[in-house]
Amino acid sequence: MTLILAIVPVLLLIVLMAFFKMPGDRSSVISLIVTMLIALFGFHFAIDDLACSFLYGALKAVSPILIIIVMAIFSYNVLLKTRKMEIIKQQFTSISTDKSIQVLLLTWGFGGLLEAMAGFGTAVAIPAAILISLGFKPVFSAVVSLIANSVATAFGAIGTPVLVLAKETSLDVQNLSTNVVLQLSVLMFLIPLVLLFLTDPKLKSLPKNLFLALLVGGVSLTSQYMAARYMGAESPAIIGSILSIIVIVIYGKLTAPKEERARKNPLRTKDILNAWSIYLLILLLIILTSPLFPGLRHTLENNWVTRISLPVGDSTLNYTISWLTHAGVLLFIGTFIGGLIQGAGVKEMFTVLWHTVKQLKKTFITVICLVGLSTIMDTAGMIAVIATALATATGSLYPLFAPVIGCLGTFITGSDTSSNILFGKLQASVAGHINVSPDWLSAANTVGATGGKIISPQSIAIATSASNQQGKEGEILKAAIPYALAYVVITGVIVFIFS
Repeated sequence: MTLILAIVPVLLLIVLMAFFKMPGDRSSVISLIVTMLIALFGFHFAIDDLACSFLYGALKAVSPILIIIVMAIFSYNVLLKTRKMEIIKQQFTSISTDKSIQVLLLTWGFGGLLEAMAGFGTAVAIPAAILISLGFKPVFSAVVSLIANSVATAFGAIGTPVLVLAKETSLDVQNLSTNVVLQLSVLMFLIPLVLLFLTDPKLKSLPKNLFLALLVGGVSLTSQYMAARYMGAESPAIIGSILSIIVIVIYGKLTAPKEERARKNPLRTKDILNAWSIYLLILLLIILTSPLFPGLRHTLENNWVTRISLPVGDSTLNYTISWLTHAGVLLFIGTFIGGLIQGAGVKEMFTVLWHTVKQLKKTFITVICLVGLSTIMDTAGMIAVIATALATATGSLYPLFAPVIGCLGTFITGSDTSSNILFGKLQASVAGHINVSPDWLSAANTVGATGGKIISPQSIAIATSASNQQGKEGEILKAAIPYALAYVVITGVIVFIFS
């Protein structure tokens, strides 16, 4: 009965969104209320603990998630206001008029780089918005951005998920990083192929799509493996994404029709840099405040810090924000300075920011309810019940299902890092009982978590916000579920065979 009660919030959310096609804000409110009732009466959770858990979840929802969503959409809206998005669109068209190459470059390449640098939804919001501006359908743009934002998530935000996993399990970072890349190896080829096929499903395009997927996958796998083995968790996604972008651009130029290659690009370098100034400044700020510059990061992290402690049961939930390294703040600064460079006035930009906030009001409800729900499930013990039941039921077959636990963690919390905090120790503990390497099984948690990112309601809320499709969360979830299931099955088979 305890297990059934623990599963109810997850199933209810899926049913309301995917089958009843209920908008994200309403389905998340209903699911939150049901979760609260289950916590109170099914898990005998004290009402004070329930209130503190929800408050902690709401705080986490506002920062970093909602601030980053608002600022990511704000950056895009400023580009629309200054009309520089037209230049960015022209540049993508000048690289290649092939829609498949444009999608792969934006989602796998540019999106992967955004995930590697910042994470927290930027890699879904910005590519989806740009794809729509290029003429792609909103739901398609949302779905391909979600699917692409999977593999890179393992080493997202400068390797944070793996670094946290290593800390939680007391395992070697480089061993964990190498195992993560090996377990994701097949998907580094398959995800680009899926993105290409979804864009151009014609049979005659299959040889071209296969070749490009093998090329991009090979570059991603080789570079990420070398970076993980010899450098650790911070750089695999960054190096892999940059090299992927270079390869896709070169391929696009070499395979373009003769007349297209002969056509002179009307855009001047000055105009291109001006149009990209917002995103270039954002990337520069993210790099400067990353662990790549430990001295500067340490100084910034320890100034302008907000700390809140909330008592829950016998423990304390500590909420900390370092504003000077906050991805949302960096997005705002980069957008604001870039907007001034592009000719926008200060008043104009604040007007755009206000309209962006109003545009996302339903997203605020959705994300606050979802993160509040996941926090209550965690603190009340529901997530632990589900994970332990799965571990107990599978026995020696457990490695086959290890990624499922990681997927569950991300589906509920919306974060690969949170999934590793929740289940990293559990995976390492089970490994000891079934004589499997704890490095291998712990890595499986992160790998499964990257699959859960595709269908995480929080990620879907970001995608619908970016594509202005609020209310269509169920449609997008239903479209993304088959890919997430296939993703987790493939990782499960890989983990089991080589465990």
